[in-house]
Amino acid sequence: MPDKLLRMARSAAGPVRRPVMLAIAGDSAAGKTTLTRGLVEAIGEDRCTALCVDDYHRYDREERKGLPFTPLNPQCNYVDIMEQHLQLLATGQPILKPVYEHATGTLGRPEYVVPKQFVIVEGLLPLSTKLSRACFDVRVFLAPPEEIRREWKVQRDCAKRGYAPEQVLEEMERREPESAEFIRPQRSHADIVVKFSPIAGRNDPPGTPLSAELLLRPTIRHPTLSHVLTDDVATAMHLKIMRDADGTPVDCLHVHGHAEREESRLLEEAIWADLADKGELPQKLGEIVPGQRSEPLAITQLFLLYHLVAAAQG
Repeated sequence: MPDKLLRMARSAAGPVRRPVMLAIAGDSAAGKTTLTRGLVEAIGEDRCTALCVDDYHRYDREERKGLPFTPLNPQCNYVDIMEQHLQLLATGQPILKPVYEHATGTLGRPEYVVPKQFVIVEGLLPLSTKLSRACFDVRVFLAPPEEIRREWKVQRDCAKRGYAPEQVLEEMERREPESAEFIRPQRSHADIVVKFSPIAGRNDPPGTPLSAELLLRPTIRHPTLSHVLTDDVATAMHLKIMRDADGTPVDCLHVHGHAEREESRLLEEAIWADLADKGELPQKLGEIVPGQRSEPLAITQLFLLYHLVAAAQG
């Protein structure tokens, strides 16, 4: 089968050193770009290639007005070309990637992309097919509560894409059936499911960062954290076993928005210490906007960075 052949090709020694591939999937305005930006800054642009598979839209914004489906639908995207390009990147080869200009809703000039040591792929549909999933070493799905995502999307689309709030909400309503059919099912194929949300029942002061919940599936090896998540930090962060959507027991790491810097620092050091050849602990993580740091976001980004480095070593 093509996906098995690709895995064999990636594991075989060859003249081209393959990159480490990370997928970050999720619905529109789920936080994919924020997560990706922090990883790229921590790794360095000289070692990391980042791309968005939403660039594989078939139609521009004006053309989509007369169509019976939305960009969330595979019919609205060149999924076969996306698969082809992901295979090329996964085996260390360059691509000529299409470009979709989100600010204007137009199709731009293709971009020549060379895979570096790490490749981060974000977008609506990177985990939508068996062949695309086979390209990745680590697969992540972002699943914020819908009310949070709705707020983020209204803020972003009004500020950066020129929409009015009522237009954004109307479009979200139109997209909902396809979100349920094509986007959310990718969650079941992720190694890590990330959820940023407030803590139910807590009245944290305004400006408190959202808490992070990381569902850690046993499809990849995660760092050992039980020795650092002791009772003295349990109010700010903890690891517990919970049931996945299919009933399977899985570990779930919680990092609360009110966690102090020193508390999260202990967890960061424990995550980083689990690597054989780790180098210096990255410092610039968790930045929501310039000057505003989120400890849960920093831990989440470091956790993904751990897996990238571990895959490179492995």
